[in-house]
Amino acid sequence: MVHHSQLNIRKGFSWFAIGENAVPTKVVRETLCKLLTARFVERCPAPEPVVSTSFKETTTKKRGAKSAKIFEAPETLEQRVVDAAVPGDVIRFSLTANMGSNVDRETNSDDVPMISVEEDVAKEEQILWRANFEEFIRHLRHKVLIENVRTQHDDGTATVLSAVLEATGSVEKKVKMDNSVPLSLDTIITEVMKTDTGRTMTIDRIRASLVQLGCSPSMILEESYCIDLKKIIEPARNEEVESIVLKRYGRDAYRMFRLLAKDCCFHDTDQIAASTLVEKKEASKLLYKLWKDNYLYMEKVGATAGAKQITILMWKVNKPLLWEYVLDEMYHAALNLSLRMAFEQEKDEELLKVPKDKLREPGPLQKKYKRLLNVRLLMGSSLLKLDDALMLFHDF
Repeated sequence: MVHHSQLNIRKGFSWFAIGENAVPTKVVRETLCKLLTARFVERCPAPEPVVSTSFKETTTKKRGAKSAKIFEAPETLEQRVVDAAVPGDVIRFSLTANMGSNVDRETNSDDVPMISVEEDVAKEEQILWRANFEEFIRHLRHKVLIENVRTQHDDGTATVLSAVLEATGSVEKKVKMDNSVPLSLDTIITEVMKTDTGRTMTIDRIRASLVQLGCSPSMILEESYCIDLKKIIEPARNEEVESIVLKRYGRDAYRMFRLLAKDCCFHDTDQIAASTLVEKKEASKLLYKLWKDNYLYMEKVGATAGAKQITILMWKVNKPLLWEYVLDEMYHAALNLSLRMAFEQEKDEELLKVPKDKLREPGPLQKKYKRLLNVRLLMGSSLLKLDDALMLFHDF
């Protein structure tokens, strides 16, 4: 489905029935059902959704003072078309072709004509399916969140977060949720107890894990907990940028950058040099390099020292701007790697046509072939690492 963008059951069956390792139709159908249950595959939207072009006008005359302050952006026609095209969750993740007719058949069996099995199968074969990339990214984001919490805290806290995300995954309206969906403590305890590692956890241990996750109970109707997911992703981004700074500028620059990223406020050169035990002259050079390469934000502040007017340089890490810059750099690096891989492949294209028996014989051909394999392996692994970093800054 990823290769063909969309696929129906008939094409899927014919695809897997070719070759020596042919897969039975029953197995393909069962696999599709499993993917639908996990929401990794979904039914394609309607090709021609029916949408009314008239927009409903809302008046604010009878609204209260609080509601008047809340501004809701009007829904565009494009958004309405997308909403109308996407089927409901029951139909979207169901293999059965006639969801509505099955219900009618039970209630009004005399009025509704019976649909034959052949017609059901024929309709199912016409349904187009596609990969649900949103669910894939959500799954990967949850995995990164859990592993980061496991690294920062312990297995128990990671188990609690995993249980909360598992319970609220289907309710999340978008992938990049800043906070988890609020859950009551009883619901969280029930979900934690379902896991193998959570069965031995006490209520006090679960409460302590929730506190470690930075969520406090919000008293609305009952004691409910909401986890700040943004705070879990931010340290992972910091570590990624810190590793770049360490490789490019050295350990002294790394310590200064880490101090500024952690404090999230302005510091002058003297404060930074004293806190990181770096010589002031060297600190000024490194800070200027980091600022020139868009890793730091600088402001000049005027001050008086006796009768003299001096200028103090203040330094800070502006994270939103830095994330955009780092993401742009990663895109360029990924493009350059892809182009280099294509160049290496094209350069040694004739080498790939040589029989494998000749490539195994010691000589210049074998050396060239080994070099090509090493280059492809190195660049391929680098691209995979870049993909992980890109998702951290773009999708998570």
